[in-house]
Amino acid sequence: MYLLQAPQVLDLQTFTSMPESFRRPEPSVWADANRGGQVTDSFLEGPVFDDDGNLYVTDIPFGRIFRIDTSGEWTLVAEYDGEPNGMKFVDAHTLLVTDYKNGLMRVDVRTGRVTPHLQRRNTESFKGVNDLVLDAQGNVYFTDQGQSGLHDPSGRLYRLRPDGQLDLLLSNVPSPNGVALSPDGKVLYLAVTRGNCVWRVPLLADGSVAKVSQFFTSYGPSGPDGLAVDTQGRLLVANPGLGYVWVLNTRAEPVMVLRGPTGASTTNIAFGGAGRSTLFVTNSTHGNVLKLALDAPGVELHRRSS
Repeated sequence: MYLLQAPQVLDLQTFTSMPESFRRPEPSVWADANRGGQVTDSFLEGPVFDDDGNLYVTDIPFGRIFRIDTSGEWTLVAEYDGEPNGMKFVDAHTLLVTDYKNGLMRVDVRTGRVTPHLQRRNTESFKGVNDLVLDAQGNVYFTDQGQSGLHDPSGRLYRLRPDGQLDLLLSNVPSPNGVALSPDGKVLYLAVTRGNCVWRVPLLADGSVAKVSQFFTSYGPSGPDGLAVDTQGRLLVANPGLGYVWVLNTRAEPVMVLRGPTGASTTNIAFGGAGRSTLFVTNSTHGNVLKLALDAPGVELHRRSS
């Protein structure tokens, strides 16, 4: 990669760490499959903010969802038989969760009640859903990653319409992961973890996609994961294998590299804080959340009421 100007390198700071009382240093089925059997006391993902500035995160192997207040205090919201990953609010009190084990689930953050939303497609189970984003019309775009990769490029990207219609947009992705929309909603960015890249997916007026391209290419042992977009149209890419968050301009050139501490696994990102101008990053294998104030706010995330 040739750059006309070297990117600015900034260090992420620790915001909060999971209290020891919530950590579970014990085996799990998820860790057996995804961490080589390594005992993992938590694995944080899915950061998203509510209207009061509270941060919600998932803990995949133990089926938990936590709320973290503005001072960094943790509260357990829900615990159930699942593997929750990405989350977005569909209204002020309801999270829509991509659950690897169960499909799409809904969580009422007031009560902790977890209910199914979409568990199967035409009676066929998903491979293992991963992350999601909503557009201004209430469509939900979500990835179905499973164990796909370069050896099996069969991961999928779906769109779930407000009327319940489910559209399969892509079925040839080697490990589809995070998703984010451009500020005008006309382009979807798709993290392709095992391809170590980000795809650019044009969303056409007739509901189809075409001329999907590779927008950005990373490197290292584990590729792009969570994505976010700021109001300048820059794409932010969490890259856990490097412990970085890339900040890319519209030409996919890195203008900033946000660096986690040594050994960090920067899996997913969300804008929060005053004016949505602070980036929060899940450092999954360490059970903590990093943060950094940036020079532009994140785009406002869309919701829907049903």
